[in-house]
Amino acid sequence: MVRWTVDDLAKAANVGVMTVRRAEANDGPPSMMANNLAAIRAALEAAGVEFIAENGGGPGVRLKKAE
Repeated sequence: MVRWTVDDLAKAANVGVMTVRRAEANDGPPSMMANNLAAIRAALEAAGVEFIAENGGGPGVRLKKAE
């Protein structure tokens, strides 16, 4: 969505590249330390990604509308 590489996301979230790779390797919720997951989510949200709660159609992500 934001066209980042693994290196870009790791740098933006201030986590290791292998942390991002392990998160990507899992199907479903990533099994990682809560602080790393929060840092990755915060970096993606700062880049414009919006996380959507499950509302009958399942959870998902989308880009925020331009303001």
